[in-house]
Amino acid sequence: MQRRNFIQLSTLAGVGLSLPISGILNACENHIEHSIEFKNLTSSLLKDWCDGMLKQQIVNPSNLEEHGALECPSCSHIHGRCMDAVYPFLYMADKTGDEKYVEGAKLVMLWAENNVSQEDGSWTVITNPKSWKGITVFGAIALAEALHYHGHVLDQETRLAWMSRLEKAGQYIHDTFTIDFTNINYPGTAVYGLDLIGDVVNRDDFKAKSKTLALEVKAYFTPNEGLLFGECKKSSSKLSEKGLHGVDLGYNVEETLNSLVMYALKEKDEDLLQILTKSLNSHLEFMMPDGGWDNSWGNRMYKWTYWGSRTCDGSQPAFGMMAHINPAFGTAAVKNTELLKQCTSDGLIHGGPHYVSAGILPCIHHTFTHTKPLTALLDHWEHLPEINANTELPRATADGVKHFKDLDVFLFARGDWRGTVSAYDAEYHYKEDFRQASGGALGVLYHNKVGMLCAASMAKYEMVEKNNQQEQPGKDICLTPRIETFVDEVWYTNLYDLPATVTSKDENDTIELVADVKLKNVAREEVKETASKFDIRYKCDLNQTVISVKTDQNITSPTAFVLPIVSPNNEVISSVSDTEVTIQKPEGLVTIKANSPINMKALEGKRTFNMVPGVEALPFEIFFEDNKALVISITVS
Repeated sequence: MQRRNFIQLSTLAGVGLSLPISGILNACENHIEHSIEFKNLTSSLLKDWCDGMLKQQIVNPSNLEEHGALECPSCSHIHGRCMDAVYPFLYMADKTGDEKYVEGAKLVMLWAENNVSQEDGSWTVITNPKSWKGITVFGAIALAEALHYHGHVLDQETRLAWMSRLEKAGQYIHDTFTIDFTNINYPGTAVYGLDLIGDVVNRDDFKAKSKTLALEVKAYFTPNEGLLFGECKKSSSKLSEKGLHGVDLGYNVEETLNSLVMYALKEKDEDLLQILTKSLNSHLEFMMPDGGWDNSWGNRMYKWTYWGSRTCDGSQPAFGMMAHINPAFGTAAVKNTELLKQCTSDGLIHGGPHYVSAGILPCIHHTFTHTKPLTALLDHWEHLPEINANTELPRATADGVKHFKDLDVFLFARGDWRGTVSAYDAEYHYKEDFRQASGGALGVLYHNKVGMLCAASMAKYEMVEKNNQQEQPGKDICLTPRIETFVDEVWYTNLYDLPATVTSKDENDTIELVADVKLKNVAREEVKETASKFDIRYKCDLNQTVISVKTDQNITSPTAFVLPIVSPNNEVISSVSDTEVTIQKPEGLVTIKANSPINMKALEGKRTFNMVPGVEALPFEIFFEDNKALVISITVS
């Protein structure tokens, strides 16, 4: 098969475009060297990451259990998916002519064949042959794209061997994947995967299965906002008590939507493109002005890294390739790539903004997955629309309150303030509680001048996927703002109150959201020995955000509102009085005032660090006194 770009120029002139088709064709034709700044950023970052991975590659022919693998600085095991790096390595070999990248690609494939390759054509997530095989689809896509675009840099024997291995992987996916056999990210990604592999190895049955999955996936978008759902175990795929589906922003934007967009453009599926356009617009509402993804509420937020999700690929293809429909999609691709660069050190992506300041080693998984979407963009560059950051993101220009009915999540914006309040009750796993922001909690608080101020974590950090998460360093302190009390050493908090309700209004230039909550333990049992019913009021105007908390019940056990403020350990904190503190950030002074003393939870160092979403923070706590009401204000000057 002649080497060509699968996603052709004509497919960019699909349905639902805001510009005339002729205008888009002309725009693309006139931009063979378009988006030069973004291309330079993408190319230099990709080279940095590939060189960083090569530094971690183990070369030890005497030990085939590790020879060719990418050693992870933070994890005690080798990540089975490190063979995904075959695609970016071959791209770099093709573009630079440097043989070290060919050797790197051959070595990761050699390691995979010796350690995670199975007789049925699958690859496993770790070297245990009984471990999860669904990840085969990601490795197969990487290998297919590597062979299609850059296979000519390989010797004939290697190329034919890899083609044969790819067909075996395609057969496994074809025979095993159904639309509902597990989380939607697997069959959703297989839509593109089987179509792509079918072309590379000339298997029409693979393409036919892809088309079937593409038809079926159209039912997996929520009724109001068109958010992709299905991020939950098949055994627990029922609707939540509020009738809500399992949605995870990180997996959607960094993995599944990429593959669906690339399939829809490649095969000119106009109906799917219409669905995806609405879905991308809804997902884009959750991108922060700095390019971070607000997945504080997502039901797989245990992998939230602020820039995305720990083991996914990255959001650049979905948004970059659709920038002809909405230029803000291009802004999203640029901003998120800039953020990834900011979180890169020594050639590897770190799992959050404060890894380096906190001295936390990176997991290499982030890097070998995120190299792939940048490579895909570069391989399709001549057929891409103009991509730049000239169009502001929705959340950069937002004002007022927006309620996402399919999530029961509220976004608010006034002046420079941006926030998220979540009453989302869908769960990833209905037997275990991996609690994301819920119960009327503030998932995110952001200020355009100083950036992130509050960012939720899991209520209790859990290794939900022990092979795909890093251990929590030091003491685990929840970063989600909350009410809490302890009775007989049992923790009660509004975070476990899934039936909590939130109402909102926007009057007299002030936004007010009121959360009606109860304090419960992890077993969802309401506290009985002290006050359990509270109102949390979030009020926001141009000048400040104010959190007011009250109850009409008697408080007989020490009860506090905990307000963790995101702050790396090099920022100066000052105590103005027992009820006022300031934090000096590079771009402004953050002042927190309360009508009760502001205390600090016990720390092991200058800050607490949480893997979700990878930030350092100051965990303030303000205890209720006799007045049974707390008022806490946050200002920036």
